[in-house]
Amino acid sequence: MFLTISTTGNQERPATDLGFLLHKHPDKAQTFSTSHGTAHVLYPEASVERCTAALLLEVDPVALVRRGKGKGRGGSPDSALAQYVNDRPYAASSLLAVALSAVFKSALQGVCNARPERAAAPLPLRIEVPALPARGGAELVTKLFAPLGWTTVRAEPVPLDEQFPEWGDSRYVQLVLEGELRLSDALRQLYVLLPVLDDAKHYWVAPDEVDKLLRAGEGWLAEHPEQKLITSRYLSRRWSLTRQAMERLELVRLAEADDLEVEEIDNAVDETTDTDERPLPLAAQRRDAILRALGAAGASRVLDLGCGQGQLVQALLKDVKFTEIVGVDVSMRALTIASRRLKLDRMGERQAERVKLMQGSLTYTDKRLTGYDAAVLSEVIEHLDLPRLPALEYAVFGSARPRTVLVTTPNVEYNVRWETLPAGHVRHGDHRFEWTREEFHGWAEQVAERHGYGVEFVAVGPEDPEVGPPTQMAVFTMIAQDKQGKQDKQAGHAGQDKKEAKAA
Repeated sequence: MFLTISTTGNQERPATDLGFLLHKHPDKAQTFSTSHGTAHVLYPEASVERCTAALLLEVDPVALVRRGKGKGRGGSPDSALAQYVNDRPYAASSLLAVALSAVFKSALQGVCNARPERAAAPLPLRIEVPALPARGGAELVTKLFAPLGWTTVRAEPVPLDEQFPEWGDSRYVQLVLEGELRLSDALRQLYVLLPVLDDAKHYWVAPDEVDKLLRAGEGWLAEHPEQKLITSRYLSRRWSLTRQAMERLELVRLAEADDLEVEEIDNAVDETTDTDERPLPLAAQRRDAILRALGAAGASRVLDLGCGQGQLVQALLKDVKFTEIVGVDVSMRALTIASRRLKLDRMGERQAERVKLMQGSLTYTDKRLTGYDAAVLSEVIEHLDLPRLPALEYAVFGSARPRTVLVTTPNVEYNVRWETLPAGHVRHGDHRFEWTREEFHGWAEQVAERHGYGVEFVAVGPEDPEVGPPTQMAVFTMIAQDKQGKQDKQAGHAGQDKKEAKAA
């Protein structure tokens, strides 16, 4: 298998910077062992004006059979000879994708300490793959790569035999991509789309492949018009994994759309106020209420679930009593913005030890979230479809089980007081629902009863005598341990009474 990556440059930005980005020196030919053969990295040309890096993967057919499924391509039964004589050593596939991720791991992640500004900026790239299996033909190749920013996507069919053109074309194409993209983006696209076009993988697809797909597809897969086909083929059409990936991609899409939208209603000035002073924005009032509730609970280790761009995390960092703060969000884009807001790269060592940002979906259990004093779900639940709420409920209250959980959500009754909000509209275009006080209280009390918590309700913002406050907050406090202790104590007394009665 063979793949080349080329770029151009000048004296100010030499093309040989490609060597820094790939972490492979242009003056050396390097060899790397893989589970199915040997990968070679070499530079056919390396000058200031133009530089080309080539990845050559020599596949050992015997090793492929011994380490693989022991079957033909895609896992279908095949003859013994076909296991050794096939297109695997010559045509780009998941074997080449795995070699890309192993040999160019740092470049795939966009890490380059020597030239960080080059890694973060688009480069004029040309990528060539001489033999690419394309189940779907050149048309599918264009559908997959064209939406990703490439100015040129050329997939020329390879004839079955040049001496006999009447035989027609094979299922292979010669791929050429040209455009200005970040190198890391280009490599991540190839990592996903090479096995998608081949429509087969040389290894068993386990559940962790979903995480690999989402990491490699960050920033482009959630909005790709062929998302469903890509996801299904990448996960070898395993329906349960495909459904899980699609759900998480939808959460990413919604989170990214939400994170970039300014909450104008929260920050709007109430024109009916009698004072000339500008009132504190509702978002700030909400954060203050959360900080007070966390302080009253005596929490020091806090989870901000659905942390978005990090506003609450930033407020928590200002108070030294919060010794560990973890922000969790499904959107890597939001976490990147949060990191910049918090200036994590310039933060002092002691301060940096107090904060951590993690990617995660709140509708799936996560062992990393257990053992904390408190968790905050600030304006999160209304962004989920109602059928997904039980999954979030179990992940937070049933699995993570912090001692205190704070949940804030809009009070839909108050919407009539917003002069800028049309009648019948929710406060944000992505809100799937907005509850009345009665509806929110009913949900919260049922959650508390199911999972061993007590719950109290706090008004956030100015409370209207008719429609209540603009934001409602539920404060859940774990009581299951206390109840269990009482039950154990009662059982102990009962047992002692029985013994005494028997003795009498």
